[in-house]
Amino acid sequence: MTDTLTALIFYGFVALLVLLRFDAKRFGAADYDDEDANDWRAWLRRLSWYVFAIGLIVVIYVMAPWPLSVLRLQAGPRLLETIIVGLALGSIGAFMAVAYAWIRYRDLRLPPGNRYPAGLLTAIGTAFVDEATFRGIVLGILLWWGWPNALAIGLQAVIYVIATGIARRQRTLGITAIFLIMALLAAGVTIATGGIGAAFLGAALTRLALFLVTGHAGQMRDVETPEEEAVDASDRTPEGWEIVPDHDQTGGYWH
Repeated sequence: MTDTLTALIFYGFVALLVLLRFDAKRFGAADYDDEDANDWRAWLRRLSWYVFAIGLIVVIYVMAPWPLSVLRLQAGPRLLETIIVGLALGSIGAFMAVAYAWIRYRDLRLPPGNRYPAGLLTAIGTAFVDEATFRGIVLGILLWWGWPNALAIGLQAVIYVIATGIARRQRTLGITAIFLIMALLAAGVTIATGGIGAAFLGAALTRLALFLVTGHAGQMRDVETPEEEAVDASDRTPEGWEIVPDHDQTGGYWH
């Protein structure tokens, strides 16, 4: 009875962690990060999401009887291998980010200086939460249940894309493809290295590259103002403004 109750509590915390990732928009964190919201209330709300998420990860780590061998909540038993593989994974992600920015914008758009604090927090903090949650805990549980590696890797990637809202229609196909590919590669890397360290390093570098080449930390756009409109917003006349014709030359009001 005690073991059953402990298992239910454990899975309850896992469910809360995944649900918290669903609810990132409410906190203005993760892929919903608003870099222009720099008042202390926005920062407090944003930081609270990361505190809650990391707190749940710590609780799950403490409760699990196999946090290292099954959930792989460690950097990896071989540090040098972890760093090399992580850098390689990050290079793949950075290449896709640059290619995406160049194809979409025909340019690399460095973000303004006031966006760097939120952008760096998003790149590093969200990478840790996502890798610990999906490549560590969720993937580890699926493998513990006896799922084949390929199916477990695919399912955790699908859960990740749904939970993070990356596949919503506000998001471009290119961004969705990048995060889906990285989720699949990171899961394979986690199994191969025995820890989430390489996956975390690769994810952080990918998110940082996207931030640097697209000009924002990856916040989700509202349905009414999709990213396609935001891209060209600076090239359009502000709403309500019109070019007034020169009636002296066109024979307007004075004739």
